[in-house]
Amino acid sequence: MIRVLALTRWPRSAASSRQRFLAFANYLATRGIEVTARPFFDEAYIARVNSGAKINPLQLLGHYGRRFRELRKRGRFDLLWIEKEALPQLPYRLEAMWLRGSEILLDLDDAWHLRARASPFRRILADKMQQLSRRADALTVANAALRDWVIDSGVAKKKVVLAPTGLDISLYDPVPEPDGPFTLGWIGGPFTTEYLQSIHGPLRRLSGEGVRLLVVGEDRALERLAGVTIEQHAWSEATEAKLIARCHVGISPLQHDGWSRFKSGYKLIQYGAAGRAAVASPIGANCEVVVAEETGLFATNDAQWYSQINRLRQDADLRRRLGRQARLRCEERFSIEALGKSLSELIFRLAGKDGAH
Repeated sequence: MIRVLALTRWPRSAASSRQRFLAFANYLATRGIEVTARPFFDEAYIARVNSGAKINPLQLLGHYGRRFRELRKRGRFDLLWIEKEALPQLPYRLEAMWLRGSEILLDLDDAWHLRARASPFRRILADKMQQLSRRADALTVANAALRDWVIDSGVAKKKVVLAPTGLDISLYDPVPEPDGPFTLGWIGGPFTTEYLQSIHGPLRRLSGEGVRLLVVGEDRALERLAGVTIEQHAWSEATEAKLIARCHVGISPLQHDGWSRFKSGYKLIQYGAAGRAAVASPIGANCEVVVAEETGLFATNDAQWYSQINRLRQDADLRRRLGRQARLRCEERFSIEALGKSLSELIFRLAGKDGAH
């Protein structure tokens, strides 16, 4: 049995920790890999951040204290599996000291190096992610842009594994489309409404024609989408897939900025798993998830966003064909089973075992 300590950033409610770590635990257990997951932040912290409440410094110190206690026990494990960084907002030298003597598998699913630049502590964090990437014994990255970034940062190609964000395909039932108004689906949190705002004009025009937008996730800025008919639902793991099934088409608008180029395209994977076609911006990992005219459509400006959505609205056969192909692509490329085999083999290699389970 290989023992892995997964140092996630977030608890289960956060997609990055849930889908890139926790979702693989049962699969890895069948391969002889025991994963012990320990988040840095807890659910209460996420709730405070999402509500816009101030963070209590004493509570934040408590999170650091817990992480230091976990790192003291790292010798009991064969491998440390780290989400982004083990010690947020602390300099690389301190983190490297606490990781000394451990095999490290580092996972990156977005542009955390850009977050470091925007930090109040950017002078001491400016190159932390580059140094941490070079320190790791292997890295899993969610998309090609991150792979290129870590290689450009001096990481050997042989240490980098392209690992898209996966999901449990069995949780998504590709049921027939619902009756009622034509409905667009979008999944997002309180800091991503700007992407919807980037296509406010097409959404407002479509709403005037009877289309509605179903939003999965809490968002404090939806009132900025004046003129758009919105049905909003709080996110929960239990209802997420069922809510997507109530949509006819999923959307994923992005903007041409540094952050978007490194996003992992996970919402598009969810739409596909539910058997729904998508319209997306051809930016970053969106181009790795969606195959144009096969599993979805791309749009680059307001006119295209309106016409591509309207095209799907008018053509049910096209929607169903794209949705079926999207589901198949998810089964083949983004399911836990499809991604878990290479992940387990990587863990066996890092732990110095032969993986013959």
